[in-house]
Amino acid sequence: MQPRISLVELEKWATIAWMIWQARNKVYFEKVQLHPKVIFESAHKWLEEYQCLNGAQQYHGGTNFGRTGSSYVITAYYNQAPLDEYGLIRQPKWGHLKELHATIKLCSTTLLQGTQTKFPLGTQQEAIVFEENTGGCAAFLINNDTHNNAIVQFRNISFQLFPKSISILPDCKIVAFNTTTVNIKFNNRIMTPEQIFDSANSWKEFNDVIVNFGDPSLKSNRLLEQTSTTKDKSDYLWYTLSFQPNSPCTNPILHVESSAHVARAFLNNIFVGSANGRFREGFKLDIPIQLNNGMNNISILSVMVGLQVGLLGEDLKIYEEENLGNVVRNNGISPNQRFTWYKTLFDAPMGNDPVALNLSSMGKGEAWVNGQSIGRYWSSYHDDKGNPSQIMYHVPRSFLKPSGNLLVLLEEAVGNPLQISLNIVSITDA
Repeated sequence: MQPRISLVELEKWATIAWMIWQARNKVYFEKVQLHPKVIFESAHKWLEEYQCLNGAQQYHGGTNFGRTGSSYVITAYYNQAPLDEYGLIRQPKWGHLKELHATIKLCSTTLLQGTQTKFPLGTQQEAIVFEENTGGCAAFLINNDTHNNAIVQFRNISFQLFPKSISILPDCKIVAFNTTTVNIKFNNRIMTPEQIFDSANSWKEFNDVIVNFGDPSLKSNRLLEQTSTTKDKSDYLWYTLSFQPNSPCTNPILHVESSAHVARAFLNNIFVGSANGRFREGFKLDIPIQLNNGMNNISILSVMVGLQVGLLGEDLKIYEEENLGNVVRNNGISPNQRFTWYKTLFDAPMGNDPVALNLSSMGKGEAWVNGQSIGRYWSSYHDDKGNPSQIMYHVPRSFLKPSGNLLVLLEEAVGNPLQISLNIVSITDA
């Protein structure tokens, strides 16, 4: 006798079957767009192995706030789910899944209490039937052919099956749902600018310190591993050294090999170059440099998801309102500054619609609203088509006050805060 499953497990599996198509967390250079018709593979898997519980896919999206995101993972995850990271409905995925659930509920008693049988309807077609002793019957007609329609006979009735599809018959007579028939219209998510932070007078900035060899309290005669050294308190670790050339060097090259995400190199407090890896790949950095005759300081900031952990602004927590006085900030914006902390104030938009910051004009760093990190941004990292992997960053309404909200950004590369915008997020029909 086949094992029973509960209605909760049945509902769960109906959701899992639909959601298997969802892409895993997207890394910065990947973008995956899948159509709800891909429900076929998941529904088929459920029908074959529905008594076995595997890892469930999420029904809704979300945001990796703070430093919770994994290596090379954008802050938005499962953003193509039926409910996106803003809690907005994605059509037709949400509606298609709703129709599937409604169909499953029509025959839930039969699926829970009936006996399952399976038999072929053709060379690439099959039927899975659930029957009760009381007469209840539900059938799933499957066409595994990827390209061709199929006409099959089931209980003396002719059915047309679309390519790579499953038709559900809650009464073994009439098709109530087909995985490839999407009756719901598409909708679009709209980002409407509410405020542009284009007034230089509204910004203040603080340039973080480039660490030299004599600055850190921690020194070692060998390179220390980054994560164990930082204790995961920061993405940043300074590697510094100070030396005096013993003999003239005509064409010196600074060579760096790293398994970190990014390395930014400074010679005598002057930026000389940077490089970054890709998902599961390290990198090499080779930079021609000009050395002084006397002492030279090389400082390399290693960015990972004497030695010094973190940045001065991180240590002083200058992204929190109560710590704003810990540093002296300059008024206005200086162009092309690296390792700069930017600060401004803004009022919350009216209404209850979700809110997002457009950081397309920035490079790489982290953003805070009222002391709460909305995540790391890396707008300068482009995908294979040359587009930023992510530019919109979710600001939960719960982070906001009606007025006087504090926005702080740490820009480690080069960015232009004057082009940042605060956006209202809404849904409209396609």
